[in-house]
Amino acid sequence: MRMLRIAYLISRYPAISHTFILREVTALRASRVAVETASINLPDRAPVDLSSQEREEADRTFYVKGLRAPAILRALCRSLFQHPLGFLRGFRMAVQLGGTDLIAILKRIAYLLEAILIGDWMKQRKLNHLHVHFATPAATVALLNKCVYGFPFSMTVHGPDEFYSVDEYHLEKKIENASFVCCIGSYCRSQLMRLSHPHEWAKFEVSPLGVDASEFCFAKTEEHSDDTFRILCVGRLVPAKGQGVLIQAAKELTRRGRAVQVVFAGDGPDRSRLESLAGHLGVDANCRFLGAVNPDKVRELYAQADLFVLPSFAEGIPVVLMEAMAMGVPCVSTLINGIPELIESGKQGILVPPSDSVALCGAIEALMDDDGLRRALAHAARQKVVDSYNLSANVRRLEQVFRGRIEVAA
Repeated sequence: MRMLRIAYLISRYPAISHTFILREVTALRASRVAVETASINLPDRAPVDLSSQEREEADRTFYVKGLRAPAILRALCRSLFQHPLGFLRGFRMAVQLGGTDLIAILKRIAYLLEAILIGDWMKQRKLNHLHVHFATPAATVALLNKCVYGFPFSMTVHGPDEFYSVDEYHLEKKIENASFVCCIGSYCRSQLMRLSHPHEWAKFEVSPLGVDASEFCFAKTEEHSDDTFRILCVGRLVPAKGQGVLIQAAKELTRRGRAVQVVFAGDGPDRSRLESLAGHLGVDANCRFLGAVNPDKVRELYAQADLFVLPSFAEGIPVVLMEAMAMGVPCVSTLINGIPELIESGKQGILVPPSDSVALCGAIEALMDDDGLRRALAHAARQKVVDSYNLSANVRRLEQVFRGRIEVAA
């Protein structure tokens, strides 16, 4: 097999919430796929706060918003001189995507500038295919890049945000123009089928994400100096994650005389609201907010946890659940979107209705009282990850998709 060379475009890379992309890129490079990364935005932390692997990735990534004015001007001039008709096609598409809203049009024109810079970089690096994670603004850049330079693009769609904001993200237009679309699961594919014409369905490939089961090893929970039951929740502090329901469940557990501590690892716009809720319910002493935690420290948190809880209202198939399952931490989550593809309730974890703090409290309490059930769920959960969500196997599957789709097109 010849070496396949492609570009990856991410809105922000590296980023704590998108560590799985870094792992995917690294695993692809270990096979016969040369991946060069581009990011619209600079990393989400200062270099000193990045892990060593993240710093290496940052050093080799092309940053659109890291360019200085002279470099931007040179790329624009090359585009206008070498691709005048493409520039006009891109401008027309940007205006079309903006509709009748002047602010939206100006924003899409800004995306067009980013697309020109990405395309100029791809030409210099002799890359001829662009892959994007998430069908959000970075995919809009890929669409405009295709208009200007003709570079084909593909997307990995995660959901659920893209399914709720179809018009804002121009999902139908992106599907029409994409060479192919990777869906992280069957639920994701079903939503794209719902939103697209049947003649586009052949573009959809189910390509699950995964974790390295040798990196996230089955670990015995660290012994605690007290009888407190430790619950871990990892994720951005945003409304969709439903962390407030877990705080309500913590309140009910303490009312029942249960000694619990809930650790929230992650940051986001909801942090102050969640801290306020914990204080209002009188469980601020039972809730710890750690803020953003580097990937190399998250494994320590899993090892310290008795239970992992993700009370989300909307999800794709969460990688943090895969990580917890791989490390043998019993999991409780919600019966929504793609999560039942990962966890069959009662077999690899427990799923409860979203927003139901009473049901969540009951599931947590049941696991607190049953060591045997926790062990059985933990072992079955790790086996599910090893069998179906193993990073190396799923990256090989993704490589086959790339080779089949990109090489045939070439």
